[in-house]
Amino acid sequence: MSIGYALSEEQEALQGLAHEFARDVMRPAAPHHDETGEYPRAVLEQAFELGLMNTHIPEAHGGLDLSAFDGLLIGEELAWGCTGIGTAMEANSLAQQPIILGATEDQKAKYLAPMTEEFSLCAYGVTEPGAGSDVQGMKTTAVKNGDVYVLNGSKMWITNAGVADWFFVVALTDPAKKARGGMSAFIVEAGWDGVTVGKKELNMGQRCSDTRGITFDNVEVPAANLVGREGDGWKLAMAAFDYTRPAVACAAVGLARAAFEHARQYATERKAFGVPIAGHQAVSFMIAEMAMNIEAGRHLCWKSAWLKDAGKRNTMEAAMAKAFCADMAMKVATDAVQVHGGYGFSQEYPVEKLMRDAKIFQIYEGTSQIQRLIISKELFFRR
Repeated sequence: MSIGYALSEEQEALQGLAHEFARDVMRPAAPHHDETGEYPRAVLEQAFELGLMNTHIPEAHGGLDLSAFDGLLIGEELAWGCTGIGTAMEANSLAQQPIILGATEDQKAKYLAPMTEEFSLCAYGVTEPGAGSDVQGMKTTAVKNGDVYVLNGSKMWITNAGVADWFFVVALTDPAKKARGGMSAFIVEAGWDGVTVGKKELNMGQRCSDTRGITFDNVEVPAANLVGREGDGWKLAMAAFDYTRPAVACAAVGLARAAFEHARQYATERKAFGVPIAGHQAVSFMIAEMAMNIEAGRHLCWKSAWLKDAGKRNTMEAAMAKAFCADMAMKVATDAVQVHGGYGFSQEYPVEKLMRDAKIFQIYEGTSQIQRLIISKELFFRR
């Protein structure tokens, strides 16, 4: 088998389109949305018109059906532009992926196909106030009553909750079994009676990403909106991460690349002791380490996506990419602030925003500690 790193003409075109959009639309808009927390709907609508959203929806339902690897090429560039705006865009993919994997053709036609025709948003609803990393601590229930499931409970820190038209929701249908066949997945429309979306959270970084809680009070979900079979909820929710974690990891690479570029440029302009600070080993070595780790992180992302596209198991590699790139992005952004010195601590320069935005990569879609737990289980118990 030959191994190569050359991109096809189509992939280079996708990458170039995403980079131009990030440079010309996202970066100019980012400071305003960071300062105000205003949802970047106009930016997302432009991305939709260019075909940079919903890229994994199957061709049979009007989508581009792009590979996981192709998605990384787009995702890194968008994150280079702004990860707050990028996260708002990526939230659609996270909610759509379990539908792509487990829904019926009728469900895909009803909920995925329209998203290729008209701009709309969706959200992934799994995390709860008392069940973040420990998803088995979930309390939300769905009780079958004739031809509906009655949904009760709450979700927390749901990206796009306030703007989504529908949610992918996991709830207990057999509390005694929990993750071992007791959790089921549903498509829940935001406008149904009993669905209440909470206030927007005021976050440290990625401030324009709409993050809220959702409460379900006796929401009647048609049995036709059960995704897969009863008991498939855990499996579908976790399987989606094998596709989305490489993408999130590559977004961390994009942020790190932006921080590195700012630090490198500043190091050539700022002088200390009569020479640019890039001429001092203490600074040049920091920037060299940034470049080295960004390159390593990108390769982890590419391998994990390649495995998935090749039909191979990538759970461990996706976790490796997510953990390494999240930690790497946080360090690169922090070091970029350090290179800028006092200016880096000021909003006058972009690196302070990058440092705030970077932190969430170590938390959402599974904390860095949970990724290490996954890796260790794969190493010791996977056969």
